[in-house]
Amino acid sequence: MESSVSFGVILAVLAALIIAANALVAMAVLPLIFKNDSVSLCFTLNLAVADALLGLAISGLVTDQLSSPARPTEKTLCSLRMAFVTSSAAASVLTVMLIAFDRYLAIKWPLRYFQIMNGFVVGTCLAGLWLVSNLIGFLPLGIHGFQQTTYRGSCSFFAVFHPRFVLTLSCVGFFPALLLFVFFYCDILKIASTHSQQIRNTEHAGALAGAHRPPRTPSDLKAVRTVAILIGSFTLSWSPFLITGIVQVACQECRLYLVLEQYLWLLGVGNSLLNPLIYACWQKEVQQQFSQMALAMKKGLAACLLLSARDGGPEGHRESVRYITTMSHLELEG
Repeated sequence: MESSVSFGVILAVLAALIIAANALVAMAVLPLIFKNDSVSLCFTLNLAVADALLGLAISGLVTDQLSSPARPTEKTLCSLRMAFVTSSAAASVLTVMLIAFDRYLAIKWPLRYFQIMNGFVVGTCLAGLWLVSNLIGFLPLGIHGFQQTTYRGSCSFFAVFHPRFVLTLSCVGFFPALLLFVFFYCDILKIASTHSQQIRNTEHAGALAGAHRPPRTPSDLKAVRTVAILIGSFTLSWSPFLITGIVQVACQECRLYLVLEQYLWLLGVGNSLLNPLIYACWQKEVQQQFSQMALAMKKGLAACLLLSARDGGPEGHRESVRYITTMSHLELEG
């Protein structure tokens, strides 16, 4: 009982952080999409929405972990909750794949990129992504072999879904996606090496001719780094859970359910907290949008202080002026 409460508290904190972080990213990215008409930011927004839905889905499990065992969850309700969690996680992983593919196209065919990734293609990709994600999440509800035959009332992933479902996801989804990530990374690394060699040759020829040395463009290096982080976070977050699930299928006597559900599953879900930090906050335009949002909040707070100073007398007026002056200096320094 004590371990269940501790797990419920950890789950509640994780769910709150995931929802808050991804909501902030969505608030920052949405104005940029209308302002810059950026296609790639649509994938970033979709990733934030998928991760926020995952946080919302696991928040529904908190009550099951913190409530007493006298009120067990019905199997149908638990299956629906786990299907919602799985479909949200699948949408997050598929969006990560789309982001990697988007970076790959941008560096592979930079001149044709905007012709390929137009609004219709992006909308079709996102619609198909959510369709496939929901098919994956609700697949065990339609296939009896993916369901557990016994249910004891405590709602968890393996209480309603059989490890065969994890085996199928690993063989059909995870490992092919990982191989695709590696292919993207190797090809981008090859292109970046070729571009670097061309830049060095151009600089050498310009130096011999006495011409001005052209600046280096870090776009190729940035693309290599982005895809490398995609592969690393995706692999480290989900591979322990999926591989251990395969081991559980092969070894029914091992009884690895506790490790899978209370440790490795949380590691995979934690990827939804890393995503807004990796894919959104590292983008310069999103960082600038966060700065503008923070500045707007400071100005709003300053306006509230000025209004309250009218009722606070001279002392309140001096405090509000001191605060506004400090904020002005910080704005000028930034």
